Amino acid sequence: MQCETVLPGTECTFWKKSGCSAEGGSCQVVVEQCQGCERIVKGSIGEVCTSYPQPSTKWATGLCNFATHKKVDLKSNDVRVNPLKAAKRAAAGKKKK
Repeated sequence: MQCETVLPGTECTFWKKSGCSAEGGSCQVVVEQCQGCERIVKGSIGEVCTSYPQPSTKWATGLCNFATHKKVDLKSNDVRVNPLKAAKRAAAGKKKK
């Protein structure tokens, strides 16, 4: 459905038959951590996120999962190998030769 409050005429996933389903009946402006994200658009109240109506709650616990401008650092040192599966893979590789 199309938004009628913040982004008039724009397709909105938060807009229902009864109006905006976001808390407070409208999207909230983005927070400082959101600056640089590709999901930010200009609305009638300022810059808003197209993926989530309350950006401050997404950043409260750490990195926002919708953020396009920041990446998660993956640690590859903690890789655990099951020795039984590794032995089976090694044995299966020897049979093919």
